[in-house]
Amino acid sequence: MTTPTTASSFTPSPTLRQLALTLALLSPFAASAQTSAPPEPLQTIARLDVGRYLGTWYEIAKYPNRFQRQCVADTSALYRLRDDGQLDVINRCRQANGEVAEAVGRARQDGPADSPKLKVRFAPAWLSWLPMVWGNYWVIDIDADYQLVAVSEPDREYLWVLSRTPTVEAGVYQALLGRLREKGFEVGRLERTTQPGSLN
Repeated sequence: MTTPTTASSFTPSPTLRQLALTLALLSPFAASAQTSAPPEPLQTIARLDVGRYLGTWYEIAKYPNRFQRQCVADTSALYRLRDDGQLDVINRCRQANGEVAEAVGRARQDGPADSPKLKVRFAPAWLSWLPMVWGNYWVIDIDADYQLVAVSEPDREYLWVLSRTPTVEAGVYQALLGRLREKGFEVGRLERTTQPGSLN
């Protein structure tokens, strides 16, 4: 075995110096080439028919998030029209101990009556005047029959896939994932939700 050459005894040749300089000059370009460009601003669907959206939706998949950590199965959301034109939002899920957890919130459209952008809050009503308690709820993909929907927000930090049925055909689900990729989502982050009759 040979003795390793120390830094003080090693003198780079002119060729090595040129190579090192070239690599140093090219390194910023290499770094920028490896960094993906930021995605385009998130686009919603053109319009949302709230009347058709009402009712129960089953969670098929989601980006993991802190406020659903206790949920292990049977996650659903019920949307119900109120007399004031806003929506009741009732989220339910089954916890590890078998009990059902429920969160009741309120939603309102952000814009005209067919806006696909909603604001949702689960904070108490007396805090509803604070802008920060209202979260963005954007419908970014939905089929013509209102059977499968993807919901997110402008920063793409949250993502949910919901269905009118507890299970979705594999081909339909994969097609949706393809559309979500085109919108700049990392679909590998999606966590499938255990529903009655599901295979995950």
